[in-house]
Amino acid sequence: MMSLTFPGADLSQRGLGVSSCGCPWNGGSLKIHRRGMLLYRRESTARCQVSSASAQIPPVFEIPGAEPSSTAPVSVSSLLDVVGDDLKVLNKNLQSIVGAENPLLLAAAEQIFSAGGKRMRPALVFLVSRATAHLTGLTDLTTQHRRLAEIVEMIHTASLIHDDVLDDSGMRRGDHPPDVRHASRHLAGDYMFAQSSWYLANLENIEVIKLISQVIKDFASGEIKQASTLFNCDIALEDYLMKSYYKTASLIAASAKSAAIFSGAGGDVCTQMFEFGRNLGLSFQIVDDILDFTRSAEQLGKPAGADLAKGNLTAPVIFALEKEPRLRAIIDSEFADGGSLEAAIDLVYSSGGIDRALDLAREKALLAIHSLRCLPPPNSEPPSRTSSAPSSTRPSNEEEEEEEEEEDGARKNLNFVHLCVHLHCWHKSE
Repeated sequence: MMSLTFPGADLSQRGLGVSSCGCPWNGGSLKIHRRGMLLYRRESTARCQVSSASAQIPPVFEIPGAEPSSTAPVSVSSLLDVVGDDLKVLNKNLQSIVGAENPLLLAAAEQIFSAGGKRMRPALVFLVSRATAHLTGLTDLTTQHRRLAEIVEMIHTASLIHDDVLDDSGMRRGDHPPDVRHASRHLAGDYMFAQSSWYLANLENIEVIKLISQVIKDFASGEIKQASTLFNCDIALEDYLMKSYYKTASLIAASAKSAAIFSGAGGDVCTQMFEFGRNLGLSFQIVDDILDFTRSAEQLGKPAGADLAKGNLTAPVIFALEKEPRLRAIIDSEFADGGSLEAAIDLVYSSGGIDRALDLAREKALLAIHSLRCLPPPNSEPPSRTSSAPSSTRPSNEEEEEEEEEEDGARKNLNFVHLCVHLHCWHKSE
């Protein structure tokens, strides 16, 4: 199996939890284990170890172009190369869009959008756009595809600004009212939400407008749900997943479906793209919550266990609470005693909370992969959008080279979509 690596994340066979049995990709069906957790040993040949199960998920879509014998790691940067030009144009457009009507925001826009983030959300919009465009016979992205990617990044950035305001001001806990600095930042986030909404309306596609507008509502719902469950040790896993959908997966799901809509894809494909984005977004958020425990303060840019310290109980903690009653007492005390946060983190590890959360992230990622089965294989020919008779003239060498480049680009884009979700987690790029 190809070894795919991110900083701080083991994405090899061992890291993915897939037993190495010698058969490519370890074969066929996924197995359900207790409480819906997936065991990542797949049934194919006699050499594969298969666990008992009461239910099955249909076989996932195998990743095209990945050689089982390959061991060379693939970096995030090289994967994003296939939409590198699209992202460069996007960054330039974002700076001009945000600062065009308000010079005070121009400097902020340049700082925000010229930063070194990988722009994973608009990159995914471009990739789904190209994959579904290939499916419908489009030869390039439309202006609607490109505007959608810009809107998605503006909405994501606005949500980050609001998150930072809430974190820094103490508003989540009601410690003290926001000062003028926080109010100014909040207005900047509001402006970006408003700007994205205006551009969204100008897309003049009511289905996409409804999808993306719901995302903005979901952001607010997610913040309310999080604020209402701080230090609540009785929070259910379902509530955590709903909050994660509101805050993270909703935007990814809606943008993936919207990209397919602008490609002219059929209803079934659009639905599968939504499910793909939903499960990928949930997987991303779960892994992000795991990284809060497993990465150093230098890697995270904040202290390890920062979410737990604020009372935000995520998947690793929810699973740990099922096994470790001492953890409840520490959280109920809101870490009043010195060293109690470190003790709580140790209990999350020792009770298997990290491992079970990783299982859940894998489950969601593999469901995302399953939704990609509706996409064409990378080496397939795009359907013709016209029914003209075959030309009697032989194409020139230049025309043949251009066609080969277009087909190669389509294959790369499709490969990346499949590779991206097979990674069960993304490197946090904000």
